[in-house]
Amino acid sequence: MPVYPNPFSVRGINVYKIYIVEDDPVIAKSIRDYMSLWGYDVRVADDFTSILQEFVRYDPQLVLMDISLPFYNGFHWCSEIRKISSVPIMFLSSASDNMHMIMAMNMGADDYIVKPFDLSVMLAKVQALLRRTYDFAGQPHLIEHRGMIFNSTEHTISFGDEKIELTKNENRILQVLLGNKGKVVSRETLMAKLWESDEFVDENTLSVNIARLRKKLERLGLEDFVVTKKGIGYMVN
Repeated sequence: MPVYPNPFSVRGINVYKIYIVEDDPVIAKSIRDYMSLWGYDVRVADDFTSILQEFVRYDPQLVLMDISLPFYNGFHWCSEIRKISSVPIMFLSSASDNMHMIMAMNMGADDYIVKPFDLSVMLAKVQALLRRTYDFAGQPHLIEHRGMIFNSTEHTISFGDEKIELTKNENRILQVLLGNKGKVVSRETLMAKLWESDEFVDENTLSVNIARLRKKLERLGLEDFVVTKKGIGYMVN
């Protein structure tokens, strides 16, 4: 049966980003080229010592991960990604035994495909996984600043091994501030963002939410992350 393109993955229409963590250059290139033909934005890992940092910078909607990798294996990187994101992860491995498959799922993987595999089968799995994940939910969005990782979809901030949940208003405020790094954001702009909710918002509401956000950032060891520009507004430092 032919595999038809996901309508959301056609070039020019909300293209999904796929991050390939595979140290075999032949396999990585074949997957990248094939997925690119189907309209996906695909990136292959460059530095196998900094997979998490590359993941945050690229901010993909799906990860294809080999188990046997240089320095740290795929289980390690899957676990690290799961600390900050619920983005779907599919393992690619030549290990076909049940133990590896069970371990992959226990570490947070969403699917598993055994090498060698047919690229059309892999494509069908990718399309199904993207469809299940994103048809009824927004795409995750990660922003990194000063080592802190902000997941606006899950309303969390992470630093090292620590993760803290944000309220809806705190999430909105941080999203605007990080979207304007290096710039002062006026109180009026932040108020307008908070007015998108159904809750009553006034000047005091904004001040209280800024104070709570600062306390949560300080709990992660991030002092002076949000600074006040008197009479103007706020900015991330």
